[in-house]
Amino acid sequence: MAIKQRLKADSSFSMSSMTDIVFLLLIFFLVTSTLINPNALKLLLPKSTNQISSKQQVTISIKHNLKQNTFTYYINGNRSAVKFSDIEPQVRKLLNNVKDPTFSICADQSVPIEKVVEIMNIGKRNKYKVILATAPE
Repeated sequence: MAIKQRLKADSSFSMSSMTDIVFLLLIFFLVTSTLINPNALKLLLPKSTNQISSKQQVTISIKHNLKQNTFTYYINGNRSAVKFSDIEPQVRKLLNNVKDPTFSICADQSVPIEKVVEIMNIGKRNKYKVILATAPE
């Protein structure tokens, strides 16, 4: 009885492991891309050449409605506006047990400096570090 030996190499390639890697990479990039844009509000920031790489824990955005000359405040890019009187308690709550508490202020170019200083005073009263967000030149 003659036994035949197979001398040919199997040239097939399984693509299942490659598709698993592609799907994992796709999921990874989708998740990380949502973390890149923390502010969903469209603000025209003032320009500056100095940039700070400090990490803020809270972001306060000030939007100026030019038609009615009113100001709306947002915390951490939430779509719901916050009254000015509620900003300080909410920031205190968010930065309660944080080491080296820092928050940033994102203000439209049309927002008067006095409104920005009012928010900076919240940081001064509570001994927080304050970053004024700007767009790179």
